[in-house]
Amino acid sequence: MGSVELLPVGRRVAYWRGRRKLSQQVFADRLGKSKSWFDKVERGVRQLDKLSTLQEIARVLRIDTAALVGRDATPVQATGRDDGVERIRAALSRYEIPLGKRAGSPILPVDRMLRDVGYAWTTFQYARYPQAVDLAPDLLTNAQRTYTCDRGSGRLPLVEAYWVTAALLVKLGDAELAWLAVDRAMLAATGDRDLVAAAAVQLGQVLRALGRAREARAVLLAAAHRIAPAKIDGGTPAELSLCGTLLVQAALAAAQDGNESAPGELIDEAAGMAERVGDGCDHHRTGFGPTAVSLARAAVAVEVGDTCDAIARHEKATARPGWRCLPTEHRAAHLLDVARAHLHAGDVGSAARMLTEIERTAPAEITHRPVARDILAEVARDPRAPTTIAKLAAMLGVG
Repeated sequence: MGSVELLPVGRRVAYWRGRRKLSQQVFADRLGKSKSWFDKVERGVRQLDKLSTLQEIARVLRIDTAALVGRDATPVQATGRDDGVERIRAALSRYEIPLGKRAGSPILPVDRMLRDVGYAWTTFQYARYPQAVDLAPDLLTNAQRTYTCDRGSGRLPLVEAYWVTAALLVKLGDAELAWLAVDRAMLAATGDRDLVAAAAVQLGQVLRALGRAREARAVLLAAAHRIAPAKIDGGTPAELSLCGTLLVQAALAAAQDGNESAPGELIDEAAGMAERVGDGCDHHRTGFGPTAVSLARAAVAVEVGDTCDAIARHEKATARPGWRCLPTEHRAAHLLDVARAHLHAGDVGSAARMLTEIERTAPAEITHRPVARDILAEVARDPRAPTTIAKLAAMLGVG
């Protein structure tokens, strides 16, 4: 059987037809198709692009549909995800700072820690989550040790190490552990207005992931008001990026909480700041700008169930030049929201297209993000789904 899994789908059908001792004519008759049609399928001239057709073929062959799309092959799992999360948990359990631990590896200088944190952020923003998981435990331990020796300059890499770890853990579906990491970030940032605001962005996302939308909105708005410039014209791009991102996250929290009017008002306020910042910037790892705000409007529409508006806003936002300036992770997360919108609208084909695009540009968004795998499984179960999605679901062992 192992060699059969390497064959194209048409050849697999031919293999199983031979095992069942059925001629092409008899098989085609049972399917209600012409012999010519079926011959083209087996030779690969005609592609099987509907899951419902594969299911009917599998029924006649008396086999599981998965045998035709490759489920018998070893599934690709989110390799090392659970082990990686446990290593991050262990790193967060060491309490290097309050205990003042100095033993072990050499303490890294601040400039080296800043480079290491920057590399971890780049890895995350390119949606290379397995690599980011590998980096996180040592990053946390080294940042804590550096901070014990230099509590002034060492604070920035420490806060960012906690922050990127929390963002990663939210992706991996462990919001509780992410809360611990971002709580550490907030405590370490205390006294620095910019660092508190930056950490609050991630705190809001963690609280939303935990279903605590009302608390998220309160925290985000408090942080936004604290950093907001007296006048937009007087704010620096970095300040406006943080304040605008906090407002966007507050809008998403308000939408999740069922508030109908607040999301639009908050995003409108953020849009004014985004125009001052422009696209192509990534102040404080936010990616904030006019395109990011446009994507947020689509995300709010998804959250409140207005799928038509969400899809229309998505099409406009992704046509902007700033779309390609956003980090891969940001774009993949948005496409997942749009896939959900298409699914809610009953457009399985478009949902599948979004998932295929995500898998092509940011595979780990599918393999390592539980919510993405859930959406993939839901799409794959629909008989209207294209066979490419069935194959992807089978390869990942979801369904």
